[in-house]
Amino acid sequence: MSDSLRSRLVAAILILSAASLRAQTAPPADLDSYVANSMKTFDVPGIAVAIVKDGKVVVTKGYGVRKLGDPTPVDEHTMFGIASITKGFTTAALATLVDAGKLSWDDPVYQRLPGFVMYDSYASHEMTIRDLLTFSSGLGGSHGDLLFSPPSTFTREDIIYKLRFMKPASSFRSRFGGGGGNLLYLTAGQVIPAVTGISWDDYIRQHIFAPLGMNHSNVDNAEFKSGDNYAFPHERVDGKLQVIHFEKLDGVGPAGSINSCAADMAKWMQLQLNRGKFADRDGRLFSERQSQEMWSPQKILPIGSSLILPIGSSRPPLAGLKPNFLDEGLGWWLHDYHGRKLVEHRGEIGGFVSRVMLVPEENLGIVALTNAEEVGAHDSIVYHVLDYYLGLPSTDWIAAFKSVKDAEEKEAAQIMKKAEGERAANSKPSLPPENYAGAYHDAWYGPITIHSENGGLVITFDRTPSMIGDLQHWQYDTFKVHWRDRTIEDAFVTFSLKPDASIESARMAAVSPMADSSFDYRDLLLKPAEKK
Repeated sequence: MSDSLRSRLVAAILILSAASLRAQTAPPADLDSYVANSMKTFDVPGIAVAIVKDGKVVVTKGYGVRKLGDPTPVDEHTMFGIASITKGFTTAALATLVDAGKLSWDDPVYQRLPGFVMYDSYASHEMTIRDLLTFSSGLGGSHGDLLFSPPSTFTREDIIYKLRFMKPASSFRSRFGGGGGNLLYLTAGQVIPAVTGISWDDYIRQHIFAPLGMNHSNVDNAEFKSGDNYAFPHERVDGKLQVIHFEKLDGVGPAGSINSCAADMAKWMQLQLNRGKFADRDGRLFSERQSQEMWSPQKILPIGSSLILPIGSSRPPLAGLKPNFLDEGLGWWLHDYHGRKLVEHRGEIGGFVSRVMLVPEENLGIVALTNAEEVGAHDSIVYHVLDYYLGLPSTDWIAAFKSVKDAEEKEAAQIMKKAEGERAANSKPSLPPENYAGAYHDAWYGPITIHSENGGLVITFDRTPSMIGDLQHWQYDTFKVHWRDRTIEDAFVTFSLKPDASIESARMAAVSPMADSSFDYRDLLLKPAEKK
């Protein structure tokens, strides 16, 4: 073979190798148009996307606008509320303390937080930090979320204290229920100041954000200043998409208060995929051993858990998302997709939803942040990118998620219409309206007041300033609470009477079957307050 021919062959091989490398790392060619289509379909003002592949940041990009009616664009540094994705940061912070020998995942909580008490005395004594991070308390649903959402005057210490009044739905460690997850992560986060003397907020700033160079992230939207680069929350209120108020989450910070951007989340994904090692220099944030612990199954979960998989994943259009296994890690959810293990988490809070997806075998990380409560928008983008890198046949995920959304909304409307048609509209309350007025008390929430106003009844949650609602008679002794703040889910309140016609108690339930589970009215039991 001549030198000339050999040189041409070597050059061809190098060109093919470079093309192959580009094919492995370059983002989908249609990413921009796909994101635009998703935004249009789900009516989302702004989205930010980050992709990390083989240790490199492939994409950090913003789309759309930060605020409806304002042309200021979203870019790679625009901050979004990442809600429960915060839990992974809290777990990583705890991992640094485990590495330092300052605590163990299996330390009893009461030893680290004196005064920690659960409703069940056995759980109070046996609950460990690991239990806090794996929803093992026995609490049901989103028990206790009304203590911080909508924003309340309860402090972190107040909320942890109230755990002792929350009756569990099942026995300690007996099953997965996701119950009280936000409150339990708050408690885990408060272990940090108990051990270090540094607040959770400052520890995240000093030991997570600073080392990673996450300079466009913060731990509380109260830190936003005029002129800062942040997205505004949006929600569909009475059928119309509009800007809503920021939901202050300081009271439950370690469970969901971080705000971040595509560029910073790319750094976070690099660290995670690199098993705790910094991507740009020597050194580690946490050890490979702790990375393995956080990504190891702590608890086997039932296939189809709505806490983990995309909403509606049990429906035919999304059948391809059904996993073979579903597990809970520490701060992460674990499941499979076409033979690969996924390590992920999603975040949902008033006006923001997001998802971070890691595929360790492919050294791939994807994040999508949105400023409207439309999970189909970020999920369709994440799975489109995932399919591309896994070499899977193209699926129209936008159409699939939209069809599920439409079906669920139609079913919810039918349920509510049926309930409206079946109610005894001509029935009367058992008591005169003023007899329902008075001070009430729930064991874990506390004071709730019903009072007369302009000839009607008004209910207030005394520690939650925005929860002021008008009671509209529904049927018999059931009233519908129409909240004046329309971002709050309406509720039914049903009174039970004693034989002497005085009020025994009242129960509440969300009106819409699609109500966010954080409106945990079902866990309330209102009793007339004892007169002093």
